[in-house]
Amino acid sequence: MSSRESRTTVVVADDHPLYRAGVVDAIAERPDLELLAECAGGRDAVEQILTRRPDVALLDMRMRDLDGVAVLEEIARAGSRTRVVFLSAYEEGEVVHGALTAGAAGYLSKETDRTEICDALASALEGEIVVSPNLPGALVEYLHRRSDAGKPRLGGRELEVLRLTAEGLSAPEIAQTLGIGATTVKTHLQRVYRKLDVTDRAAMVARALRLGLLT
Repeated sequence: MSSRESRTTVVVADDHPLYRAGVVDAIAERPDLELLAECAGGRDAVEQILTRRPDVALLDMRMRDLDGVAVLEEIARAGSRTRVVFLSAYEEGEVVHGALTAGAAGYLSKETDRTEICDALASALEGEIVVSPNLPGALVEYLHRRSDAGKPRLGGRELEVLRLTAEGLSAPEIAQTLGIGATTVKTHLQRVYRKLDVTDRAAMVARALRLGLLT
């Protein structure tokens, strides 16, 4: 296999001319990479990717005519096997998660240096998911927030009844511990059952543990 055949082919799309020029120069300096096309917008990127079939496309996340995720979706619908790596100034966990969920092979901050960008392109072709070192923290924080948002909202007394039930106390024992009536305890239990979508105590405790309500 010739050195040309073994090079990773790349299409770059970014609507910031100076930044795009810097990335193009970095790729040109790498003997293992070959630039097939550079684009100033998403529409052109779709056309170039589908026509030239690069191994990897390096796309700005936000472009005026068509954003990076839309480009990824269009080429995927067309059956393209090009791996897509996003390069963006947007570092919010929700944005990174959305890009990776859409099928991106990577997400790099625009603070990433040229060598790391080029290394990421090669890694993406090998099947790796590449993310800038400063981004996983934001991604984890977003996933935690999303997980918390999905938890049922239990009232203070409902949580107390739930926790005491998990400790093995019966309804009369819980009533005595909390200084409330046994009927009131049963009412709280029924509300918790409904909110957790369960029908008995064992299932309630198991689901509460899975949701992190008892930690």
